[in-house]
Amino acid sequence: MDAVKTVVEKHPDGYVAYPLGVKGVVVGQGATYEEAVADLKSALKFHLETFGPDMLEVDPPILEAFIAETRVSA
Repeated sequence: MDAVKTVVEKHPDGYVAYPLGVKGVVVGQGATYEEAVADLKSALKFHLETFGPDMLEVDPPILEAFIAETRVSA
């Protein structure tokens, strides 16, 4: 499998990880960063085995990913 850009978020009760540029919803979680990434890898493997490798074919591909904080007034 090609490398997949992944976001890992730290929450008060653990970590959540999700890939960018994958068709469908794939999420991993765990008490630690490593557990969340390992869970995501397992979920991605299952996703690709179930739906096929074209789930990673996103056009155009994501070259870089950035995290930014934005404030929105209600």
